Amino acid sequence: MPTERDVADVLEWFERWDALAAAKDVEAMADMALFPVNAVTDGSAEQWDRERFLRDMAASLGEGEVKMESTRTPHFINENLVFVITDATFTFEGGSQAVRYGDLLVKSDGRWLFQTMAQGGW
Repeated sequence: MPTERDVADVLEWFERWDALAAAKDVEAMADMALFPVNAVTDGSAEQWDRERFLRDMAASLGEGEVKMESTRTPHFINENLVFVITDATFTFEGGSQAVRYGDLLVKSDGRWLFQTMAQGGW
């Protein structure tokens, strides 16, 4: 069973990730990943190296300002693996979109690293 500190560590990790995403700092986001990263969607699973991550993540963050409101629910597999379900609403110029996705984080050398993202519909 995860401790309150375990859950807080994961949620703090995502606060840093979200701040980097808002700043569109994909290089720093990549520093928080364990490559190759798995990218999973409907009928597709790919492995991204750092170069592909940088390219595709930059494209997905786009040019304009995007605001995200989210609720994250960590599901610990053990003390070194956590799958986090995110329910979020992205607000951007001209509209908003609700999404649900999941991320697998792996603890390596005492720090959480982003390893797998799963989201339907891309």
